[in-house]
Parts: sequence; structure tokens; C-alpha cells
Amino acid sequence: MRAIRFVYFGLALVLASPPASAGEQRPFLRGSWQELRQEHSGHKVVVHFWGLTCGPCLAELPRWSQFIRDHPELEVVLVAADPVVAEPDTIGAALAKAGLAGAESWIFADPFTERLAYEIDPRWAGELPYTVMIGGDGSARGVLSAADFSRLRDWVER
Repeated sequence: MRAIRFVYFGLALVLASPPASAGEQRPFLRGSWQELRQEHSGHKVVVHFWGLTCGPCLAELPRWSQFIRDHPELEVVLVAADPVVAEPDTIGAALAKAGLAGAESWIFADPFTERLAYEIDPRWAGELPYTVMIGGDGSARGVLSAADFSRLRDWVER
């Protein structure tokens, strides 16, 4: 029953609301990965997958806020990818606390999170934190671990 409710919740988010503005979470459903990549096509973008149930993720969120301030030219997308679909208000509160209220943010809105993870990278099983660096040419590289901000800085500056 709970799974059905979350599917309806995700579907209602997609159908009933316009695209999210800064500070709102967009629903991440099947096909959202391609949509996200298409929206950022031709630009360097970092997509960081994090979750409320991931201690290292929560600890590093304020560092993501600083990284975004230090690199305003870089497109950074945050995706709340908890294995149990979280409420948007809870995600929003965690982002606001970390100074990320204005960041582009998505939230897994399908209880079958394994399918979403597979669309992103068939080798990724959904462990968090996970960061994907996408070059302007579309090449992508995923890193499974807490963010190494010095490596990210080097990648941005290349």
C-alpha cells in the first residue's frame, strides 16, 4: 500500500505542478536522468546524489554550499536519492540548513529506487553519496564516496 501511495505522490507531483523554481525539489522519476542531462547539455555539470539516511551526506552538505559559492560558473544539481522516498519538506529543510535552499534540487519520487539508479549508471547500486561529473561534451564519470572537493576544483578548472 505504501509503495502505491508513493507512486501516486510522484505522479501527482509531475502532473499537478509546473517546473520547480529555485529551492523546490523536482520529482525524479523514470526518464528524469535523461531530462536532467538534456537540460544541462553542452555545460559542465556536477550531479550529487545524497540522502537523509546517509550520515556522510548530511555532514558534507555545507561543504557543497561553499563549493557552489566558490564556483558560480559551474552547474551543480543535488538529487535526494534515499532508498525510502522522503517528503519534500524534510529534504527542503535539510538543504536550507546547509545553505543550499536555492540550489537546483531533485528528489527520488519512485519507490523502486534501484530502477532510477540503474538509469543513471548500470554499475551503481544506489549507495550514497555518489557524484557524477558531466563534461560539456557529455562524457560522465561517477565517484562513489564523500566528495573530494580538491579533485572537483581541478576538474572544474580543466
